[in-house]
Amino acid sequence: MLHQVQTLLAVFAHPDDETFRCGGTLALLVRRGVRVHLLTATRGEAGSCGDPPLCLPDQLAAVREGELRCACGVLGIEPPHLFDYRDGYLSQADPEQLTARILEVAREVGPQVILSFGPDGLSGHPDHIAVGRCATAAFAMAEDIAALYYVAVPRSLVQRLNMPHLRPLPDEAVTLTVDVLPVWEIKLAAMHCHATQLSSSPMARASIEQQRLFFGTEYFVCAGSRRPDADLLVRTFGQ
Repeated sequence: MLHQVQTLLAVFAHPDDETFRCGGTLALLVRRGVRVHLLTATRGEAGSCGDPPLCLPDQLAAVREGELRCACGVLGIEPPHLFDYRDGYLSQADPEQLTARILEVAREVGPQVILSFGPDGLSGHPDHIAVGRCATAAFAMAEDIAALYYVAVPRSLVQRLNMPHLRPLPDEAVTLTVDVLPVWEIKLAAMHCHATQLSSSPMARASIEQQRLFFGTEYFVCAGSRRPDADLLVRTFGQ
């Protein structure tokens, strides 16, 4: 496969996964000429309707799809490849089928890098773990993809902000750190696209200083690299 355009494929479980932990990096990549595609496996219908509610529960899937498309537009990434797996039950889906569908999208868009969740799902969420496992399997089968990255959060940050619901990694395990404050307003606007989910984020009620500390830097682990010279994250951010 010939890669004429630098491309990244982000593979996540729910609308908002793409924004809260890595939206700034995605926006920076777009600014630097990278085409960013997003695959979202569910429509997030098991999430929050907001507090106070912004919709009825049976409307949430459609509302969250709209929020996702809003966030993609704000970040500057391509419209999402949106699957219809049931939110909260992704771990029960056929992993071979999900892996094959991820591979199908990867062959369509031709990424040099896949970005997803690691084995801990960042928060231990079964949907996160399942989609990350299948994205990893897809990377293993796609020899033309140069690198696989996982979103991460370092232990020192979790301890500083007292966020025990997250699954941190030792600081030394983080292989890429990206300062996203240059696109802070873009990331914040994308987060606000996901209006139904803001009230369920503990950091949404935190001070602006704490929000900038948590959301203003994004962390990643390189889980596999076949051709370092084709790793667009290293080439873009110089680490």
